[in-house]
Order: sequence, then structure tokens, then C-alpha cells
Amino acid sequence: MLSYAVLFDLDGTLTDPKPGITRCIQYALSELGHPPPNADELHWCIGPPLKGSFSQLLKTSNDRVIEQALSLYRRRYSTIGLFENSLYPEITATLKTIRSAGYKTFVATSKPHIYATRILEHFNILSLFDGVYGSTTFSFYQTEVLGSLVQKYFKFLISFTFIYFPGVGKYKLTLGV
Repeated sequence: MLSYAVLFDLDGTLTDPKPGITRCIQYALSELGHPPPNADELHWCIGPPLKGSFSQLLKTSNDRVIEQALSLYRRRYSTIGLFENSLYPEITATLKTIRSAGYKTFVATSKPHIYATRILEHFNILSLFDGVYGSTTFSFYQTEVLGSLVQKYFKFLISFTFIYFPGVGKYKLTLGV
């Protein structure tokens, strides 16, 4: 029997991560000697994997430079940035309603699993999810992995962006973006 579930993205769907993400990007760029754009100009960096964002911001495909930027970003993000965000209004009540209706709930994010878990714990909502899939536990560019999860559980996908799930259309999901 198919169990229905709702798959949520984290950034931009459950939480507003803009202050933490943009401040960490600005920090990394500054440390590398690049003048950082203001926070509003970095909104497009929220959601997609940061490697691509730093490649565009630094105008380089040099992996060493990009990895250095990522390392600087993570240095700040791991201690400060991940908590510089807020839970969207009514998210907790919405999750409780969905679960009381019998649905399983999951989070899938390109954010490292450890950060996603810490953020959900910080907002006291980790217990409202049956699973959390972050970049260390889930490959967002392997449609077959998503497919196995979808075939087992999912009917709904709630996401800030469709970017993580190429080919997901073949799974006949209801998508909320």
C-alpha cells in the first residue's frame, strides 16, 4: 500500500535563510578580496548549490578558488549563519495539520544534512519530519534516487524552486513552488 507523504525544501520553503546565507557569502567574498554585492543582489543564491553560485559571483571555474570560497562560507555558516534565519509564519501549525491527516513529511535540501538537522532542531520542528535528506545523504542530480523515494511515498512536493529535481515530472507529483 502506498503511503502518502509531503516533501519539503528547507530554504525558502520552511525557513527564510536570506540573512544567514547572504552574510556568509558576503564574508567569503570579502575574505577573498572581492567587493560583495548587497544582500538583495544575492537572493538568487538561495536554493541552488553554492558551488555554482560562487563560480558565477567570482567569475571563475577554478575549483581551487571556488573551494576556498566554500570553505570561508562554511566557516561562518557553521557557527553563526545557520541560525541567522527565521521560520515562516504558521509552518509549525501547517506541519502538524499535515501529519495529523496521516501524511509522512520529509525535508530534502542541497544544504549539508548536519546543517539542515541543526536548523530544524533550532526551531523545534525536527520531530515533525520522518526523514531529512541533505547533500551528504541524498544526491539531487540523480533522478533515480529521487524516483525511489517518490515511488515509495510521495504525492506532493513543496519547494522554493524546481531546480533540484530534473526529470521529476515523470513521477506525477503535485508540485507546489
